[in-house]
Amino acid sequence: RRGPRGAGPGPGRRSVQSGRYPAAGLRVLDLTRVLAGPVATRTLALLGADVLRIDAPWLPESQDALDDTGMGKRSARLDLATADGRAVLGRLLETADVVVTGYRPGALEALPGMAPEELAARRPGLVVARLSAWGWSGPWAGRRGFDSLVQAASGVAVAERGPAAADGPPGALPAQALDHGTGYLLAAAVLRALTHRHRTGEGTCLRLSLARTAHALLHARPVPAPAGAEEPPRLRETVTGRGSLRYVASPVEFEGGPRDWSRASGTWGADAPCWEGAAGGAGRGSSR
Repeated sequence: RRGPRGAGPGPGRRSVQSGRYPAAGLRVLDLTRVLAGPVATRTLALLGADVLRIDAPWLPESQDALDDTGMGKRSARLDLATADGRAVLGRLLETADVVVTGYRPGALEALPGMAPEELAARRPGLVVARLSAWGWSGPWAGRRGFDSLVQAASGVAVAERGPAAADGPPGALPAQALDHGTGYLLAAAVLRALTHRHRTGEGTCLRLSLARTAHALLHARPVPAPAGAEEPPRLRETVTGRGSLRYVASPVEFEGGPRDWSRASGTWGADAPCWEGAAGGAGRGSSR
């Protein structure tokens, strides 16, 4: 859904086409948790965006999970249930280009001024991307959910048990493919929305769900696997304040594009809630 028209590219309104990479110079507020949302914002960080992840102080994140999905980002804690916390977020929003939310539908809307429509109205031209488990209509729309539950409910688990096990137990995909797939689709949708804004000045409200990705996978035309052995994942290694971190390189690759993230994952909540280059913006998290 298209949002209010903004000022167009220029001071305070960075262009998706500026800089070397597709998201260079853009500012992304990351209000997501495991796993699809962080994958999307990690991809935007790879492509040059300044991504600031905001978490509530009472919702601690697994450092292992952050090491995986926090590449290229900074991590800050902010209590949006308080007026002071919302005031800080409001200042961040003044120069934000994208807000990505991944909490259960209704959770942010319960806070004053935090509904997606309200965020878009406060910042004309803003791209607001929302994730849910079950979609945006129907009796399950407001439910919590995660990848494995959506696999079971959508028919993926039945499809994965294989034709030789018609009466056997349900199967599962070998990875959280709905989370990762939805994350990459969301990153692509954000880039398309930013391109639209660059041309028209209009913001966009995006809505993606794990259930819709499951439906797409179940109804996709089968593609034969390429001949030959499967290429092993490319592993990289860097040193952080917590020691050596070994990780898989991003699958996003194109000619002239980034080879790696600009920084390794930092410590959860260790950065200041401000943009890179602002007072304290370098944060206290580890970087390369």
